[in-house]
Amino acid sequence: MTDESSFLVLSVIGDDRPGLVGDLAAVIRHHGGNWLEASMSHLAGKFAGIVRVSIATAEAESLRSALGALPGLNVQGELSHAAAAQPARRLTLSLVGHDRIGIVSEVTAALARHAANIEKIETNTASAPMAAGVLFYADVSLTARSDIDIAALQADLERISNDLMVDIALGETIRG
Repeated sequence: MTDESSFLVLSVIGDDRPGLVGDLAAVIRHHGGNWLEASMSHLAGKFAGIVRVSIATAEAESLRSALGALPGLNVQGELSHAAAAQPARRLTLSLVGHDRIGIVSEVTAALARHAANIEKIETNTASAPMAAGVLFYADVSLTARSDIDIAALQADLERISNDLMVDIALGETIRG
Protein backbone atom coordinates (compact mmCIF):
# COMPACT_ATOMS: atom_id res chain seq x y z
CA MET A 1 0.00 0.00 0.00
CA THR A 2 1.38 3.45 -0.90
CA ASP A 3 0.93 6.83 0.76
CA GLU A 4 -1.85 7.50 -1.74
CA SER A 5 -3.99 4.61 -0.51
CA SER A 6 -6.34 4.39 2.41
CA PHE A 7 -8.68 1.97 4.07
CA LEU A 8 -12.40 2.65 4.01
CA VAL A 9 -14.37 0.83 6.68
CA LEU A 10 -18.02 0.61 5.69
CA SER A 11 -21.10 -0.20 7.73
CA VAL A 12 -24.04 -1.38 5.65
CA ILE A 13 -27.66 -2.01 6.64
CA GLY A 14 -30.84 -2.45 4.67
CA ASP A 15 -33.66 -4.79 3.76
CA ASP A 16 -32.18 -8.12 2.72
CA ARG A 17 -32.58 -9.17 -0.90
CA PRO A 18 -30.80 -11.35 -3.46
CA GLY A 19 -27.96 -9.53 -5.20
CA LEU A 20 -27.33 -6.98 -2.47
CA VAL A 21 -23.71 -8.04 -1.79
CA GLY A 22 -23.05 -8.24 -5.53
CA ASP A 23 -24.30 -4.66 -5.99
CA LEU A 24 -22.06 -3.48 -3.18
CA ALA A 25 -19.04 -5.32 -4.60
CA ALA A 26 -19.65 -3.97 -8.11
CA VAL A 27 -19.66 -0.35 -6.90
CA ILE A 28 -16.48 -0.93 -4.89
CA ARG A 29 -14.77 -2.52 -7.91
CA HIS A 30 -15.98 0.23 -10.29
CA HIS A 31 -14.23 2.82 -8.10
CA GLY A 32 -10.97 0.84 -7.93
CA GLY A 33 -11.55 -0.41 -4.42
CA ASN A 34 -10.21 -3.74 -3.24
CA TRP A 35 -12.58 -5.68 -0.94
CA LEU A 36 -10.30 -6.94 1.87
CA GLU A 37 -12.51 -8.37 4.59
CA ALA A 38 -16.10 -8.38 5.71
CA SER A 39 -18.52 -9.68 8.28
CA MET A 40 -22.15 -9.81 7.19
CA SER A 41 -25.36 -11.25 8.56
CA HIS A 42 -29.08 -11.55 7.98
CA LEU A 43 -30.86 -10.39 11.14
CA ALA A 44 -34.64 -10.03 11.48
CA GLY A 45 -35.14 -9.49 7.74
CA LYS A 46 -32.33 -6.95 7.52
CA PHE A 47 -28.90 -7.29 5.97
CA ALA A 48 -26.15 -5.86 8.17
CA GLY A 49 -22.44 -5.86 7.62
CA ILE A 50 -19.07 -4.22 7.84
CA VAL A 51 -16.52 -4.20 5.03
CA ARG A 52 -12.90 -3.04 4.90
CA VAL A 53 -11.80 -1.78 1.48
CA SER A 54 -8.43 -0.47 0.31
CA ILE A 55 -8.80 2.42 -2.10
CA ALA A 56 -6.80 5.26 -3.60
CA THR A 57 -7.32 8.21 -1.27
CA ALA A 58 -8.41 10.37 -4.21
CA GLU A 59 -11.27 7.92 -4.98
CA ALA A 60 -12.57 7.46 -1.41
CA GLU A 61 -15.15 10.27 -1.44
CA SER A 62 -16.45 9.25 -4.86
CA LEU A 63 -16.86 5.66 -3.62
CA ARG A 64 -18.67 6.79 -0.46
CA SER A 65 -21.03 8.89 -2.56
CA ALA A 66 -21.75 6.04 -4.99
CA LEU A 67 -22.38 3.59 -2.15
CA GLY A 68 -24.75 6.09 -0.53
CA ALA A 69 -26.80 6.11 -3.73
CA LEU A 70 -27.45 2.34 -3.67
CA PRO A 71 -31.22 1.86 -3.31
CA GLY A 72 -32.48 0.40 -0.05
CA LEU A 73 -29.11 0.53 1.72
CA ASN A 74 -27.73 2.81 4.39
CA VAL A 75 -23.95 2.84 3.93
CA GLN A 76 -21.59 4.80 6.19
CA GLY A 77 -17.82 4.92 5.70
CA GLU A 78 -14.86 5.90 7.85
CA LEU A 79 -11.50 6.60 6.20
CA SER A 80 -8.21 5.43 7.71
CA HIS A 81 -4.72 5.93 6.32
CA ALA A 82 -3.00 3.37 8.54
CA ALA A 83 -3.32 -0.35 9.08
CA ALA A 84 -4.20 -1.43 12.60
CA ALA A 85 -1.30 -2.46 14.82
CA GLN A 86 -1.01 -6.15 15.51
CA PRO A 87 -1.95 -7.04 19.09
CA ALA A 88 0.46 -8.92 21.31
CA ARG A 89 -2.02 -11.61 22.42
CA ARG A 90 -5.13 -13.17 20.95
CA LEU A 91 -7.76 -14.64 23.26
CA THR A 92 -11.06 -16.43 22.81
CA LEU A 93 -14.07 -16.47 25.08
CA SER A 94 -17.04 -18.83 24.83
CA LEU A 95 -20.17 -18.43 26.92
CA VAL A 96 -23.35 -20.46 27.29
CA GLY A 97 -26.13 -20.13 29.83
CA HIS A 98 -29.79 -19.40 30.33
CA ASP A 99 -30.65 -16.16 28.58
CA ARG A 100 -31.21 -13.13 30.77
CA ILE A 101 -30.82 -9.38 30.63
CA GLY A 102 -27.30 -8.12 31.35
CA ILE A 103 -25.07 -10.99 30.23
CA VAL A 104 -23.33 -9.06 27.45
CA SER A 105 -23.09 -5.91 29.57
CA GLU A 106 -21.41 -7.63 32.52
CA VAL A 107 -19.00 -9.72 30.47
CA THR A 108 -17.91 -6.83 28.24
CA ALA A 109 -17.42 -4.59 31.29
CA ALA A 110 -15.05 -7.19 32.76
CA LEU A 111 -13.14 -7.41 29.49
CA ALA A 112 -12.80 -3.62 29.38
CA ARG A 113 -11.51 -3.53 32.99
CA HIS A 114 -8.68 -5.80 31.87
CA ALA A 115 -8.06 -3.88 28.61
CA ALA A 116 -9.11 -6.85 26.47
CA ASN A 117 -10.42 -5.53 23.17
CA ILE A 118 -13.25 -7.27 21.34
CA GLU A 119 -12.33 -7.93 17.71
CA LYS A 120 -15.37 -10.04 16.92
CA ILE A 121 -18.45 -11.13 18.82
CA GLU A 122 -21.11 -13.54 17.65
CA THR A 123 -24.16 -14.24 19.80
CA ASN A 124 -27.35 -16.20 19.38
CA THR A 125 -30.15 -17.78 21.37
CA ALA A 126 -31.76 -21.19 21.06
CA SER A 127 -34.32 -23.28 22.90
CA ALA A 128 -32.75 -25.23 25.73
CA PRO A 129 -32.74 -28.93 24.84
CA MET A 130 -34.80 -31.08 27.23
CA ALA A 131 -35.65 -28.06 29.39
CA ALA A 132 -37.87 -25.03 29.35
CA GLY A 133 -36.26 -21.74 28.52
CA VAL A 134 -33.79 -20.18 26.13
CA LEU A 135 -30.01 -20.53 26.09
CA PHE A 136 -27.70 -17.64 25.22
CA TYR A 137 -24.47 -18.37 23.34
CA ALA A 138 -21.51 -16.07 22.69
CA ASP A 139 -18.20 -16.58 20.92
CA VAL A 140 -15.76 -13.71 21.26
CA SER A 141 -12.35 -13.05 19.69
CA LEU A 142 -10.22 -10.70 21.77
CA THR A 143 -6.88 -8.94 21.59
CA ALA A 144 -4.81 -7.74 24.50
CA ARG A 145 -1.42 -6.33 25.39
CA SER A 146 1.33 -8.81 26.14
CA ASP A 147 1.25 -7.91 29.85
CA ILE A 148 -2.43 -8.72 30.43
CA ASP A 149 -2.96 -10.55 33.74
CA ILE A 150 -4.80 -13.60 32.43
CA ALA A 151 -5.28 -15.01 35.95
CA ALA A 152 -7.01 -11.81 37.12
CA LEU A 153 -9.22 -11.74 34.02
CA GLN A 154 -10.10 -15.41 34.53
CA ALA A 155 -11.00 -14.75 38.20
CA ASP A 156 -13.22 -11.82 37.20
CA LEU A 157 -14.96 -13.94 34.56
CA GLU A 158 -15.45 -16.81 37.05
CA ARG A 159 -17.14 -14.41 39.48
CA ILE A 160 -19.47 -13.25 36.71
CA SER A 161 -20.06 -16.85 35.65
CA ASN A 162 -21.22 -17.72 39.16
CA ASP A 163 -23.37 -14.58 39.48
CA LEU A 164 -25.08 -15.06 36.10
CA MET A 165 -25.12 -18.87 36.21
CA VAL A 166 -23.42 -19.19 32.82
CA ASP A 167 -20.40 -21.19 31.69
CA ILE A 168 -17.51 -19.04 30.45
CA ALA A 169 -14.36 -20.48 28.90
CA LEU A 170 -11.33 -18.27 28.24
CA GLY A 171 -8.50 -19.44 25.99
CA GLU A 172 -5.53 -18.11 24.09
CA THR A 173 -4.88 -18.64 20.40
CA ILE A 174 -1.50 -18.81 18.77
CA ARG A 175 -0.79 -15.91 16.44
CA GLY A 176 -0.77 -16.98 12.83
